[in-house]
Parts: sequence; C-alpha cells; structure tokens
Amino acid sequence: MIISASRRTDIPAFHSDWFMRRIREEYFYRVNPFNSKQVTGFSLRPEHVDAIVFWTKNPGPLMAHLDELNARGFFYYFQFTLNPYGSEYEPNVAVMAERIDTFKKLADRIGAERVIWRYDPVILSNITPVAWHLEQAERIASRLESSTRRMMFSFYDFYGKGNGRLDAALKGSGIILEDITAAEKSCDLHELVKGFGKIAADFNLRIFSCSEEIDLTRFGIEHGSCIDGNLIEELSGSKPAAAKDKNQRKSCGCMESADMGMYNTCSFRCRYCYANFNEKMIDINLKKHDPASPSLLYRYPEKMRIRTSLRK
Repeated sequence: MIISASRRTDIPAFHSDWFMRRIREEYFYRVNPFNSKQVTGFSLRPEHVDAIVFWTKNPGPLMAHLDELNARGFFYYFQFTLNPYGSEYEPNVAVMAERIDTFKKLADRIGAERVIWRYDPVILSNITPVAWHLEQAERIASRLESSTRRMMFSFYDFYGKGNGRLDAALKGSGIILEDITAAEKSCDLHELVKGFGKIAADFNLRIFSCSEEIDLTRFGIEHGSCIDGNLIEELSGSKPAAAKDKNQRKSCGCMESADMGMYNTCSFRCRYCYANFNEKMIDINLKKHDPASPSLLYRYPEKMRIRTSLRK
C-alpha cells in the first residue's frame, strides 16, 4: 500500500507532529470529503506500507523526524513544489532563497533522486507570460544545482475547485489569466514546453508533465506520475502492490494510494489550490484540528476495521 501525505493538505509543513503520532500509533482514518460519516481506517505499520509520498512547499518541520522514519523502516520521497509566484498567487510561502535552501538541505539528507521539483501549476497571465516562466524556471534550476533529478509541471486548471478563489483574489488587480491549453494559445504552449525541455537538458533533469493529455515527447518531456510505481521500485528495490489509481483523472498516471489528512486545512492558502476551496472552512477546520485525531479533525467512539491494502 502507498500512502499519500498528501493531496489534501501540506502535512510536512503544518501537520508533521500529527503525522508522526499516526506513525507511532500505526493507523489513520481517511474521511470521504463528500460524506464525513464515511470513514476508512488504514494501517501505517511499516510492513503494510510500500512507500510514503510527501507533497509539500516546506518539508522543514518534518525533517526533524526523518531519522525516526528511517529507523522504523519506511521508504519515502518528496514532491516539493517550488514556484516563483508572488503573494497574489501564494500569499504565505517563504521567500525563494529560504525555500531553495530547505530543498537543498533535504536533498543532502535523503538524496537528490528522492526530492522531485514541482513547478506547478504553470499560470499564464499578463504578468506571468511565457518568457517570465522560462526565465524563472531556469533561475531556479540553476540554484538547485544537483539537488534534484526530476522536474514535474502541470498547467493551471481553469475548471478546478481553486478557480473561483483565484478569480476572487485577483479581482481589481489588473491581472488577466490566460488558458495556455486553449487552441489559440498553441504557439505559447509550444514555446513554453520547448523552453522547459531545454532547461531540463541543460541541467541534466528528467522532465515530466503531470496529468496532461497532450503528447510532449518531441520536446523531451515524458508523461509523469506523482505516485510513481516505477520510481518506488527503482529507489526502494521493491515493487509496490498497487494498480493505477482509477479515482484520479484519466490523464493521471498515479498508482493507487491512501491520502492522509483533510481538505481545507492548509495554512499556505495558495489562491489556485484545489485542496483549499472554502476560506471560511479553512479557518473553522484549523481551529478544530485535534492532534490526537486519527483523521486530523475528528474523534471517534471506537476503533474501526483497519485495511492493509487498498484492493481488499
């Protein structure tokens, strides 16, 4: 079984102590986001976990616990989102120099192959045109040096849950969003992916698109997967007991996994994020956070049946 920590919230940045309590108690509860009464228990015993995939903009708080994860026998890697945006898109992230320093320290601890650079999402606008993205991506790649082996990117989804929040945040700002995947923007898209491909080649990175149907192989860009069974097998030496995740979009290549945490609980509050889609609920949920909760927010009268495989 693969554990995703998490598509729902930034666990390393804001909930690392809760996560480690779940590790020590060897189980967690996953709550259906559409029905809070539908709850499933999952084992976190090391023999039941093929890998843990962390998603984060700041792994710093979790880094203090990596030795314990290692001692318990867990294999893990990080999807580290490192974007160059200002506060109009990402109001609460640290300055770039600090984030890059954290990225490099993490890579020094666990190896560059286990820290994947996410340039995600690519937001095209009148203040962030293609040339700006290429300049920023090259600058970040040069500063990461040999601290990663992979770059992952995706285009901003105009139909996702975060779209309304971003539109509201940009109202009156003069910023005009553009859909780079629209037919009339094909020249911009080709310029961008060609440039990304060159940057990856220049800095010896494998580059992948995330959940994009378009074939970009002629630019040296592979279809990628964030929950990557091949990468897990390559780095851990063990093939994960998982199939392709049927609950994700068709273009998503991820293996099935169990997501920890809850939506609307990330204090970064990035305007484009689908995992935070209700400002009022973010405030409510953060106040309701229970460090002893198996699910992050709620208590339960009795322990439920714990699954050891997603396919059982």
